[in-house]
Amino acid sequence: MKQSFTIHDLPKEERPRERLVKFGEQALSAQELLQLILGRGIAGESVVVTAQKLLSQFGSLQKLAEASIEELSLIKGIGLAKASQIKAAFEIGRRISTQIQPYKSKELIDPEKVFKLVKNRLKDYTKEHFYLIALDSRNWSIHEVSLGTLNANLVHPREAFAEAIKSKAASVIFAHNHPSGDPEPSEDDLKITKRLVEAGKIIGIDVLDHIIITKNKVFSFKEQKLI
Repeated sequence: MKQSFTIHDLPKEERPRERLVKFGEQALSAQELLQLILGRGIAGESVVVTAQKLLSQFGSLQKLAEASIEELSLIKGIGLAKASQIKAAFEIGRRISTQIQPYKSKELIDPEKVFKLVKNRLKDYTKEHFYLIALDSRNWSIHEVSLGTLNANLVHPREAFAEAIKSKAASVIFAHNHPSGDPEPSEDDLKITKRLVEAGKIIGIDVLDHIIITKNKVFSFKEQKLI
């Protein structure tokens, strides 16, 4: 007796790979997409069951995307290799979504537009990430400056402005996330921002704003007249 229903039990034309080729990836369910990412199941359990367990355990693709390697690896049938495949697939999607440039450079003086621009890049991180948006009259680009709890030693003006200088930016916006969900700036946030503004004046690059984001909130230093 078979222990688990497998993809090979399906008629060939109903298998995920064949359906994707014939109808496109949009036609596949979340479970079918996961089956293709995972590739195969384990002894006694097909990839069909493993994919369903992932969705049942985390409740949605969004929650699955936010899960850590360790959390994924706790699911039977998901070792480090498969957990890494899942994280890599979601990271590719995240990077593509953040490379789209929906705004012109001059529109980024609006904190809400900056928030919409960077939230997909920053909102799901469990550590603080500090980013630079380098702007000139026509274009902008985003660069990661540092990772970890923000403090004066971690974010140095030299590193913070390095990409801006390389990009020949006329002005910059800084942005970082607060995984706690509280967008209010800490004492270190205030000190670092003041230091960066002063450094920008010396090298001739205007600091237009520094925004702190959470999943649903944004704090603008410019709006609060802290810049």
